[in-house]
Parts: sequence; C-alpha cells; structure tokens
Amino acid sequence: MAETTSRTLDLLSLLQSHRHWSARELSERLGVSGRTLRRDVERLRDLGYGIEATRGAIGGYRLEAGTGLPPLLLSDDEGVAIAIGLRSQATAGLRGAEHTTLSALAKIEQVLPSGLRQRVAALQSHASTSPGQGPPVTAELLGLLALCCRDSERIRFDYTDAGGRTSARSTEPHRLVPLARRWYLLAWDRDRDAWRTFRVDRITKPFQTRVHFAPRTLNEQESERLVREAVRFRSTTVTAMLRFDAPIHDVARELGWWARNASSNADGTTTLPVEAESVEALVAGFAWISPRLSYTVAGPPELRAHLRAQADSFAAALDNGS
Repeated sequence: MAETTSRTLDLLSLLQSHRHWSARELSERLGVSGRTLRRDVERLRDLGYGIEATRGAIGGYRLEAGTGLPPLLLSDDEGVAIAIGLRSQATAGLRGAEHTTLSALAKIEQVLPSGLRQRVAALQSHASTSPGQGPPVTAELLGLLALCCRDSERIRFDYTDAGGRTSARSTEPHRLVPLARRWYLLAWDRDRDAWRTFRVDRITKPFQTRVHFAPRTLNEQESERLVREAVRFRSTTVTAMLRFDAPIHDVARELGWWARNASSNADGTTTLPVEAESVEALVAGFAWISPRLSYTVAGPPELRAHLRAQADSFAAALDNGS
C-alpha cells in the first residue's frame, strides 16, 4: 500500500511538472505497466484531481483545472492566499528564489478553477504590495512565459526595443532570467535564427501558439551568461582606459577584485579598461581609486570634459572651506 501511495504521488508530481505526458512516457518513468498506470490515474481522479486523457498517436494524460482545488492539497482560501503571495513575490523581483517562485506560481495557477482565479485577480488589483525596484511586470505575463518555457511552446509577441521601435517576434522561449532589477526572457528568435534576450516589461500582446518544439541544450549557467552579455552590450555606453604608473601587483593590491581585467605593460606600467552606463557613473568610480596610485585617463571627449568640471568643483569646494 505504501508503495502504491508513493507511486501515485510520483505520478502527480510528473503531471504537475509538464503540460502533457504520453502514456508510454509515464509508464517508463514510473516503471509500471499501462494497466497499472491507468489504475493510478483513477486513484488521483478519486481524490479530486482533474486528469484529461487523450487517445491516438499523441494520446496521453494532462492535469486540468477542476471545479475546486483537489483535496489533501490546499483549501480554496489557502490556494488564493498562496497565489497572491507568489504573484507579489514574482512582480517584486525576489532575489535568490526567482525560478522557484515562478515554478510554484505556474503550478498553483494551472489547477486554480476559473472562479478562484478571478478572486486572485480581484484581490491582487486592490491590494497594496511593495513595488519592485525595476520596471513593472505583470504576474500574468511572467506566469505565461514561465509555462511556455517549461512546456517548450512557441510564443509570439510584440517587442519594443530601446529605440522605441516595435516589431512582431516569433520565438522558442528557453528561460526567464532576473538581472539588474529587471526580468529578461532568453529565447531562440525564429526569424533571426539566433538567441535573443528580451526585456519582459517591453513585451506586449503575447500569443500562445500551442505549437511545441524540441528544446535546445543550454544549461542555467550558459543561459545567464548569454543574458549578461546581451545586457552588458546594450547598457554599456562609456568606456575608458586607465594607465597606472605602477606594476600590476601594486595595482592589484590597491584595487583588489576591481583590477581583475588589468594587464601589465613592458615599461612596468599597468593598463586597466573600465566601462559604465554613463560618464557620471564612470567618474564616480574613479573616486574609489587610492591616491597612492598615479594614473592617466584616455577616453571620449565628454569624459575628459566631465573630469575637468569635477576637478574644478572639488578645487572650489576646497578653497571655500579654507
């Protein structure tokens, strides 16, 4: 009996982790015959779980929304409360548990019946929550994208780029990645035949195609690297080169981790490339360099002009305080 109960829970977990399973896949995963699988499905149905069965070449099973939350899981009020909490955490950009939050939200809202989903939406729209620091993103859009990533389902949407231009995109979504107070969707752009990174707050009019695709092999670390590279390329607008009149080990001792990209020159000096989103941010970073290090700056004219203005401002402040 214990083995049967454990196997039934394993079956429920599989059904919750994917939109559709073929009977053969489930039988192989659970190590049971087709007859035993059908009995386990009936046990879950007896417990209140809505499980749809389809026949034919692509026949199988999927977990469907029911008239009420399945028993032994959550009450209606508990389900509503948890869904609201997960929505709030997702839109606030919870750090350290983003993927877990979206996965849990997708599972909860997948089985919420229509009446309870309306309660969640009504309560969410009239409840005050702590806003995230980044651009606003709706939980509905995050949940939809999360499901399409999970189920390898193609999705179309309109996308507005940084220049304000809007285009229609057809994609194979792979992963949602939080970075620098924003959510990004990493997806294979079918029209451009390449990986592309999309800011979620710039996505509108999403349309689920119901067409599934074979996912490309890309682990979590590779996904985050692609997003970071794309965001870095877009956001970095000012670069400069610092040349220190000191050997690289002295520069590393003074700057620590910040000297990781430094290189040694034949004349005993050290070169360090630096970059930032603006001239102001770049110059603010110079203030942290130890006065024990002497250096020169090579960069665009606007950077040099801002440095001179800051130097004059500091000198004036010093004179006024004497």
